[in-house]
Amino acid sequence: MTDLHPYFAPRGNGDGAPEGAAARAPGGSRAPLALAHRGFSLDGLENSMAAFRAAVDLGFRHLETDVHTTADGVLVLFHDKTLDRITEGRGQIADLPASTVAQARIGGTEPIPRFDELIAAFPDVRLNIDVKDWNSVGTLASAIERHGLHDRVLVASFSDRRRRAVLKQLSRPAASSAGIVSNAVFVLLGPVLPAPLMSAVVRRALRGVHALQVPVRYGAVPVVTPGFIRRAHRHGLQVHVWTVNEPAEMHRLLDLGVDGIVTDRADLLKAVLQERGTWS
Repeated sequence: MTDLHPYFAPRGNGDGAPEGAAARAPGGSRAPLALAHRGFSLDGLENSMAAFRAAVDLGFRHLETDVHTTADGVLVLFHDKTLDRITEGRGQIADLPASTVAQARIGGTEPIPRFDELIAAFPDVRLNIDVKDWNSVGTLASAIERHGLHDRVLVASFSDRRRRAVLKQLSRPAASSAGIVSNAVFVLLGPVLPAPLMSAVVRRALRGVHALQVPVRYGAVPVVTPGFIRRAHRHGLQVHVWTVNEPAEMHRLLDLGVDGIVTDRADLLKAVLQERGTWS
């Protein structure tokens, strides 16, 4: 079990309210986290400054993003390992200098941001950062140290080893979410192991983990069930679900008791949370 990390602490509602205001649901429970997946853009401009700015303008204070590192050691915000899918550029980011990456345009219009650029533009946001490659382990850890972001970032990766490698280089703890192997252990063993044995597994396999960030299902295997959420909460773990874009599904998951939703449709999630009285 892990204590509540400052990353999850309330920061107000983005409309001038003080710290902690509007950060509780009716009845006093903590309001769910609203995470804008690669910012917010209906035009496919993911991980661009325009998308991040749109999410922040909506009132989002948690942004989900991804990091890669160029051949000359510059940390950039981009999901894919290559430029090919969403820019007119070509090639793997890890093989290209920052000057070449800077020439590519997301959707033909938006430059690929550097990590430092996002930090400078939005000094109050919190970042859920997916470490996409081993080249970015050292550069991300250095950036967290340089900017003092330990309380403002959650380090995520499908690779538990990569996530742990980042955390190991930090001078003080940052929040983190489980990788795919740790999540699988929790999903598959949770329903069958006796509670004391499961507690021992969690202490070992999920040491330093604060959240389970998961899809509703992995293929045919349902993940986000009432039992899964109960077990996570019993062990002090938050449950964040990705990537949820339909209001009806958002309501269903919130009714189940999830702690956060990652969405491409920041506008719809905000409306859902406002309707429920839990927008913060």
